[in-house]
Amino acid sequence: MNQKSLLALFAGLAFAGATFAADPSAPAMVSDGMLVGPNSMTLYTFDKDPAGAGKSLCNGPCAKNWPPLAAAAGAKPEGDWAPIKRDDGTEQWAYKGKPVYFWAKDAKPGDHTGDGFNGVWHVAKP
Repeated sequence: MNQKSLLALFAGLAFAGATFAADPSAPAMVSDGMLVGPNSMTLYTFDKDPAGAGKSLCNGPCAKNWPPLAAAAGAKPEGDWAPIKRDDGTEQWAYKGKPVYFWAKDAKPGDHTGDGFNGVWHVAKP
């Protein structure tokens, strides 16, 4: 194999594992069919959050285990993403009206150990 072919092969391999967001300004990306935060960690939804209401019911101790995907104060909606106001006054991103969270026990990108937790936590999917 010549040098040009090797370079093309390596470039293809590098892109094969890459993650791309549908919208580069979105607060999260899609990886392996799951939504992941800017740190490449899996995002989750909580069944007890009212669908489409833009309201988080995971506060206090719950939010320590399930940290919300934080939105900067004054963040503006971006496509399917919109910031919501949490009970503590901070802002969190919601995808199609559902707040999204990380799971404190996921150790590395690609982990999704919170999927199905207590039957109410699920991997967020586009």
